[in-house]
Amino acid sequence: MNAQNAQAGPSTPLRRPAQTIPAPEEMPSGFLKWRSGLAQFTGLGLSEAEKQEREEAKANDTLAKDWDRCEKYKRELMKDSPMVTFMMKHLELAGCPFPADAIQCHPCPEWSAGGFSAEFGVLLCQNRMLSKKHVEDTLAHEMLHAFDHCRFKVDWNNLRHHACSEVRAANLSGDCRWTREVGRGFYTFNKQHQACVKRRAVLSVLANPACAGKEQAEQAVNEVFDSCFKDTRPFDEIY
Repeated sequence: MNAQNAQAGPSTPLRRPAQTIPAPEEMPSGFLKWRSGLAQFTGLGLSEAEKQEREEAKANDTLAKDWDRCEKYKRELMKDSPMVTFMMKHLELAGCPFPADAIQCHPCPEWSAGGFSAEFGVLLCQNRMLSKKHVEDTLAHEMLHAFDHCRFKVDWNNLRHHACSEVRAANLSGDCRWTREVGRGFYTFNKQHQACVKRRAVLSVLANPACAGKEQAEQAVNEVFDSCFKDTRPFDEIY
């Protein structure tokens, strides 16, 4: 060991210079954009106000996407679906032409795929659409109610009238086809279609404000079931 090394004493470890986190205004714009996007995606690092704004933006984005999809399906079905175009033709023949603006897409707060109002037309629940085929069945179901209202002057406060239209719509729209019932968890090999029609008609009548309860809904459906199940107008037979 030479004298110079001897005087230096034990070697000391090298230390990295202290690093400081740059202020936001000193960070590259690309990094800030990435960090902001990550925070919006994960919700981490946001204030309560920013989190609420983020949730509202997500909800509005979902509403817009649901509406676009529903409107797209509606336009395509009104042009190409044999079932829907058939119903449009027969509504016109019955004296009640059914334009596109009589079919409205809106979010629904309850588990419902659609509805019919004599005043406003058909409602498609844009946040309940499972597929384009589901929209087709729903639209056919509600257009059958529109046909009944136009052709037979249905009194929707009369439970027997309502029950008859629900039986016909469930029977003729495709709503009770075997594959749909299996998807709902109902499957038998003995009169499954009839059982589905009756069950769904009862559920719909039960939602009528004029209905006092399930027993009254079942009574109304049972009283009209045989005659209304056989009535396939405007079809020659069950679709």
